[in-house]
Amino acid sequence: MKSLIRLLTKKKLKISFAESCTGGQLASTITSISGASKVFNLGLVTYSNQAKIKILKVNKNIIKKYGAVSYECCYAMVNNLSKISKANINVSITGIAGPKGGTKQKPVGLVYIGVKKGNKIEINKCLFKGKNRSSIQKSTVKKALNLILSIAK
Repeated sequence: MKSLIRLLTKKKLKISFAESCTGGQLASTITSISGASKVFNLGLVTYSNQAKIKILKVNKNIIKKYGAVSYECCYAMVNNLSKISKANINVSITGIAGPKGGTKQKPVGLVYIGVKKGNKIEINKCLFKGKNRSSIQKSTVKKALNLILSIAK
């Protein structure tokens, strides 16, 4: 974690997050490190569909057609976050942490993590299997941090 803060500081990169199923844990993890204020710009917890639509300006038809836990929603979240935050690296997270809420098509543990740097957007589809809510959230945060590290290098 400290290495990530150092890397972002050295490269003068700012990061921002829009989280849903992790409920702010990614922002919390970053801000628990001394020096985070040099790199961390803003974190939004857009947990409800309403928040995704109102704050992140995700088109309600995307949520209607594909659902909040989808490639399309994650893409819109990270793309629109970058317009709000003006950070160099933006991350969006949407998924099903469980234990309820999963379906055959979208099981518990399905998470999309979007990372945008410059004009490049990468959406990662993850399936954290056989885990409880807390461990799905922790695994998601860990995966997001690794993605930030790789894109920042």
